[in-house]
Amino acid sequence: MSNPQATPAQRTALHSAHLAAGARMVDFAGWDMPVNYGSQIEEHHAVRRDAGMFDVSHMLALDLTGAGATGFLRSLLANDVARLKTPGKALYSCMLNPEGGVIDDLIVYRFADDDYRIVVNAGTADKDLAWMRGHIAATGANVTLESRRDLAMIAVQGPNALARAAQAIPELAAATVPAPFSASRLGDLFIGRTGYTGEDGIEVALPNERAVALWDALRAAGVAPCGLGARDTLRLEAGMNLYGQDMDETVSPLDVGLAWTIDLRDEARGFVGKAALLAHGEHKAFLGLVLEDRGVLRAHMKVATASGAGETTSGSFAPSLEKSIAFARLPAGTEAGETVQVDVRGKALAARTVKLPFVRNGKALV
Repeated sequence: MSNPQATPAQRTALHSAHLAAGARMVDFAGWDMPVNYGSQIEEHHAVRRDAGMFDVSHMLALDLTGAGATGFLRSLLANDVARLKTPGKALYSCMLNPEGGVIDDLIVYRFADDDYRIVVNAGTADKDLAWMRGHIAATGANVTLESRRDLAMIAVQGPNALARAAQAIPELAAATVPAPFSASRLGDLFIGRTGYTGEDGIEVALPNERAVALWDALRAAGVAPCGLGARDTLRLEAGMNLYGQDMDETVSPLDVGLAWTIDLRDEARGFVGKAALLAHGEHKAFLGLVLEDRGVLRAHMKVATASGAGETTSGSFAPSLEKSIAFARLPAGTEAGETVQVDVRGKALAARTVKLPFVRNGKALV
């Protein structure tokens, strides 16, 4: 009997550019993606100290339009898009199931009450699209939801990201740069002043056929190509959760430090998962750990605290700190500044609890 053939990974419009640059490719959420181009640590430092870029085309942009768009999103998301008063303004939110677990975390950009863009994670894209379409059918919302796989996305991040991007993007040089956590449309370019690194920068969505030319122009402007490895250590230092690692459909946002993304100010607003959140009770402490002993923190390590047992959810060596760090879900009442013990390969190693993030805008905060 022959072995079943593995499903080939999907490729972004920049796949050939990655291979030409000598990228080491890996399967990530069903996509053939660059993990690094030689040195993950050098790529990490490029973003913290200058400018780096990431192919994030595996993520999915969705365009939601129609007279019912605002009402639909207010009933779907834990955060409230009614807070978005300025055209282009962005909102980070979790999309929950009725049990209060996280289906996905996403960003919504509002251009008008009938015009939104939503960007969802690669590994949950099909699930998210099905969930949203099911909610449209259930509510009878007067909306149209369009999947934009015709678009590539490039994130340019770092203290010099805007200056270098302006050299490569004539439309950006001639236009007003979006305010932080906002977006602008410049012809067929979508420019979001957002990112996943803890540094300033932009995320550019553009037609697939223009992606390689922009990538090459950014390289010529001095922007370093960076892979998923650096993206992970950067987001970890910046205190940013990774879906599927720090939370999933079995985990409440209240237990992963995302209470700030839940808007309960409008008591009359109902949204999926609201009742479960209100009934949740005392939630876990979600803190950073800095390892004081020699070793490397990883996900799913047991943590012993004065208040009971907890567990790490993400962990790695932090190049900006030259220490090992982690996120941890810990018993309620655990506070920053405590010493805890982490089980690292059978050894109890000392770590210090800290408030997140570890690093922001190139500066160590712990």
